[in-house]
Amino acid sequence: MWGSIVSEWASLLLRWLHVVAAIAWIGSSFYFIALDLGLKPKSDLPDGVQGEAWQVHGGGFYRIMKYLVAPSQMPDELTWFKWEAYTTWLSGFALMVVVYYLEADLFLVDKSILDLTPFQAGLFSFCSLALAWLLYEAACRTGLAQRELPFAIGGYLFLVALTYAFTHVLSGRGAFNQIGAIIGTIMVANVFALIIPNQKKIVASLIAGQTPDPKLGKASKERSVHNNYLTLPVVVLMISNHYPLLYATRFNWIIVAIILALGPVIRHFFNERHAGRRSPWWVWGVAAAGVIAILFLSAAGPREVKSGALTAQPTLANVEEIVMSRCSMCHAAEPVWAGIVTAPKGILLDAPEQIHRNIRLIGRVAAWSNAMPPGNITEMTSEERALLAAYIGQAR
Repeated sequence: MWGSIVSEWASLLLRWLHVVAAIAWIGSSFYFIALDLGLKPKSDLPDGVQGEAWQVHGGGFYRIMKYLVAPSQMPDELTWFKWEAYTTWLSGFALMVVVYYLEADLFLVDKSILDLTPFQAGLFSFCSLALAWLLYEAACRTGLAQRELPFAIGGYLFLVALTYAFTHVLSGRGAFNQIGAIIGTIMVANVFALIIPNQKKIVASLIAGQTPDPKLGKASKERSVHNNYLTLPVVVLMISNHYPLLYATRFNWIIVAIILALGPVIRHFFNERHAGRRSPWWVWGVAAAGVIAILFLSAAGPREVKSGALTAQPTLANVEEIVMSRCSMCHAAEPVWAGIVTAPKGILLDAPEQIHRNIRLIGRVAAWSNAMPPGNITEMTSEERALLAAYIGQAR
């Protein structure tokens, strides 16, 4: 019991820290990109200043100036923006260990997709995390990132290919989390491995009375822009575990492909507005089309779908038998599954009236998707899922 309690509280506290740190990081990142795009050049600005912006907030006015490379002298006080990013990744990885690695048999492995041990799934997840970042870093450092459009298209196809591979190795929920974790790792590594080191080199040059290399600032800005366009997709992917019709349906990898395209498109709209250019209103037509496509794809049902008509009309008794045999060992007043001491999310399914009360929820997680049982650990068959779907369809 205590192991389960500690795990639950660790998950809650780490998730809380992760969300708070991510809000701080994403907020500052969005703000500085918007500030950069909104800077206006003026004739009376000090030497080396790219532009200025006047802003109002909290009852006062702010005049902000940006030096394109660095000021001529090192300022007495300098605020660094890095711990928001580091805390986001550290808390996120710790949460990944607690939820996905320590409970890999439930949330990372789906034996109907690939029969992996929890150790194999965890090792695959960790190694793919590191390898994907190394490939991205190599592409940037060899100069490929300077060709923006080909690099963006290549990066998109790379992430889609990874998603397809992950959905054929890990559970749907694990695959969505994995591609989100890879994008998040790339973003934090941009801060840790390049942006902050370059800023430190610029500071060191100022202290030494030397002129900083402008290439350092340019490279940092390039990675910052990458992070800006990756933010919206990663946020959707990291909250997707609450939405089984996204991650546990037949075309889940195509859904991710659409999300990976829509996020940067939507950011483009806001970046153009911040820059004072003409608003690309076509973005919202593309976004609406993408959301509609996701809606239809999510309605395709789980990967293994029983085709053909059922031999007989399903009854409540059939549904009760399936739920009692596949779900009630966890969703019961006294669960009998090892490591589970209370029914997940407080949902009880060990009596007919409870099954009837939760029938639509059962449909979302076990009939129209294969999110439950997690990792299909109780081996619910496609025929049983089809029967549940048919019963719910005729009961509406």
